[in-house]
Amino acid sequence: MDYRKEEKESSQSCFSEIPTYCRSGNSFSLHLKISVAGRRRIKLTWPNIVISYCHLQNLKDQILTTNVWLEHEWQDHKFMWDPQEYGGVTELYVPSEHIWLPDIVLYNNADGEYVVTTMTKAVLRHTGKVLWTPPAIFKSSCEIDVRYFPFDQQTCFMKFGSWTYDGNQIDLKHINQKLGEDKVEVGIDLREYYPSVEWDILGVPAERHERYYPCCAEPYPDIFFNITLRRKTLFYTVNLIVPCVGISYLSVLVFYLPADSGEKIALCINILLSQTMFFLLISEIIPSTSLALPLLGKYILFTMVMVGFSVVITIIILNVHYRKPSTHRMAPWVRSFFIKSVPKLLLMRVPKDLLTELAANKIPLNRMSLKKRELDIMPSSRSSSSSTSSSSMNRVSGCNGLHSSTTTARLRGFAGTLSERLGYNGLPSVFSGLDESDSGTRKKYPFELEKAIHNVMFIQHHIQRQDQFNAEDQDWGFVAMVLDRLFLWIFIIASIAGTISILCEAPALYDDTKPIDMELSSVAQQQFLPDFENMQ
Repeated sequence: MDYRKEEKESSQSCFSEIPTYCRSGNSFSLHLKISVAGRRRIKLTWPNIVISYCHLQNLKDQILTTNVWLEHEWQDHKFMWDPQEYGGVTELYVPSEHIWLPDIVLYNNADGEYVVTTMTKAVLRHTGKVLWTPPAIFKSSCEIDVRYFPFDQQTCFMKFGSWTYDGNQIDLKHINQKLGEDKVEVGIDLREYYPSVEWDILGVPAERHERYYPCCAEPYPDIFFNITLRRKTLFYTVNLIVPCVGISYLSVLVFYLPADSGEKIALCINILLSQTMFFLLISEIIPSTSLALPLLGKYILFTMVMVGFSVVITIIILNVHYRKPSTHRMAPWVRSFFIKSVPKLLLMRVPKDLLTELAANKIPLNRMSLKKRELDIMPSSRSSSSSTSSSSMNRVSGCNGLHSSTTTARLRGFAGTLSERLGYNGLPSVFSGLDESDSGTRKKYPFELEKAIHNVMFIQHHIQRQDQFNAEDQDWGFVAMVLDRLFLWIFIIASIAGTISILCEAPALYDDTKPIDMELSSVAQQQFLPDFENMQ
């Protein structure tokens, strides 16, 4: 087939129909639907992609939504005419369905629409240049890196190319592409861009590639439009980070809450549940990926581990607080370490009685002497009881109930001990009439006095045992307070260090790159003109 002859006839038919189209407004003949297969190479240039809206609307599904105008421009020699021959007509607006259109598609499409669906009119100029600018809403796939969420920066790309024609038939290039270079720094027109409330645009470079596929020997050119976005963090800082940090520091106050309140474990569990709620909230926002753990999720996981440790430590501290001397005897090193040494480091005030007894080494001695004294008291009580019973029998038989010198000395010792422990000075006057030099002298004492002394000694030893029990009980309580204060400082330091080390590792916090959308967008300059002038 002679293609030159066919092109000439087609061109003549086009020229013959141009005046008719101008007069009546009818569409072109179907002869205008030409094919480039087997003909000369068409140079297809894209002056730009004009973006009016760009947003990662569906972050969980990793979809980038863009509202664009695709400006196609190519040269077709069949649409050339002399304006002087046709009444000065230099350009025509024709339905795009009636002319040949390049099948440029979005390769990384995510919603099933690969091509433009709104068929606007094309502009035919007498020089043979064809300009077609259809609007489109593309939803392209964008791999989201959640490693630094919410201080993240994403780079999405849009790959455009011809689906049918190879590089020998269509030479696809960017209009701003320089000779010998395949990359354009600003490849997208942002003059009509409406600034996003969530993302800043840092860069929109375009790059041309030529790829060879296994099926074909011809090259297939395509153009990548890379869009670098940086998230605006104010929303997530106020609604996620500040509550998470505040709730995490409540776990520190668990160790400041007194053990007698009975609410330490309840506070820990409530904090743990609140952190779990935030963790589930984050999982609903970010994509379900196993490649990386988000920054905020890492921090919440850290606080959950801290709260878990606080629950375990609180249980141990409560166990120490409620220990009794009847079941747990405090070791001397525990008393020396937690009552004498550690409180000084923690700036705690030790009770004076504990500190005085510990300094005088009286606590272990008193504990041992009291136990030994209790063993000595038991036979004396039994002897006193036997003497009391014998005295009663003597009184019944008409005999005088006289105390032996041994019993008198023991009672004197009891009374002396009682006076020392209780500070009672009236009881020793009972024995003031005894003459120790005359051991043979016997004085009569009534049975009621002897019984009263025995009862007083019983009360004295009961009080001593109760004092010992209370003292050791207070020791365990103070040790629990020391442990609370110790872990309070440990958790404060760990929480501050963890917060700084985790939240401050995001590179976006130290990136001072200015967004280009505010500089290149005329819409943004009109809306935020005072703020834009202050930025400059």
